Amino acid sequence: MATSKQIDEFIHQARRVGAAGLTICSSGNLSWRLPGGEVLLSGTGSWVPELTADRVSVCRLDTGEILNGVRPSMESTFHLGVLRERPDMNVVLHFQSPYATAVACMERRPDNFNFTAEMALHVGETIPMIPYFRPGSPDLARNVIEQMRTHNSVMLLKHGQVVCGEDFDHAFERAMFFEMGCRIAVLNGNNVNPLTRDEINDLESYFLGKEGK
Repeated sequence: MATSKQIDEFIHQARRVGAAGLTICSSGNLSWRLPGGEVLLSGTGSWVPELTADRVSVCRLDTGEILNGVRPSMESTFHLGVLRERPDMNVVLHFQSPYATAVACMERRPDNFNFTAEMALHVGETIPMIPYFRPGSPDLARNVIEQMRTHNSVMLLKHGQVVCGEDFDHAFERAMFFEMGCRIAVLNGNNVNPLTRDEINDLESYFLGKEGK
């Protein structure tokens, strides 16, 4: 079973998400894969920015079985599904930050969010747009899981966003840069000039080359 130290760390990270303005009240949720096949999830109806130990759910990754009597978020189906499909990722974050949610509710959205190097390198060159499905529905979960097999960030139209990461820092960085890209889209409107394909290729070559040294 998850240790009190692990639960405390989960709570710390949840409050970090709230402090950054990525989600408010009960509008978001997060999950963390632990060694041994367990997952910590924010409990149903819990306020991520004020999460407490009694609202943290411990579940089995393979079956979804609740191990500590705390019912997980209504979005736990896609959290567990993404973690099963992506063994390279250990954290899933669903957030409704102001600018990203504003873009999710736009009738005419940008088809290219690569306004800065951070978007292309950290969030993803393409952001799948998942049609509106009722929050917590099987249709929403199925679509999120399907898209996140091959993407690290998705937008849920009229709803919010989901990102995954190797650890909390990785997921947090991705979420913050996602919000930054959406802020640029909202503030600049049609006056945007995304990176070109050649510029993205140059970035990838440069940074991959640095990592290999």
